[in-house]
Amino acid sequence: QVQLVESGGGLVQAGGSLRLSCVASRSIFSINRMGWYRQAPGKQRELVATITSAGSTNYADSVKGRFTCSRDNAKNTVYLQMNSLKPEDTADYYCWYNWGGLDYWGKGTLVTVSS
Repeated sequence: QVQLVESGGGLVQAGGSLRLSCVASRSIFSINRMGWYRQAPGKQRELVATITSAGSTNYADSVKGRFTCSRDNAKNTVYLQMNSLKPEDTADYYCWYNWGGLDYWGKGTLVTVSS
């Protein structure tokens, strides 16, 4: 099982940017689907972005045009570049991958966007 560790969260003003990183404990080359979910206080966890091993991405409508998901297999790392942040983006952000039909998660990193 690959362990995931997120970093890069913090406090930012609305309109600002953050880049989240997710480092895996071993190679992600063979993991097809990876990405990011988020969970705001009192809400269910929701998909933010996914990326395949071929680099194909998918985004939630709420972040399209503002967030970019990428991966660097050589560094065992997945990124989430977040621009034009809004207060409603405030949440715990979790790195994710799917393997053998099961979902695996990191422990999360908190993003807080002030108005």
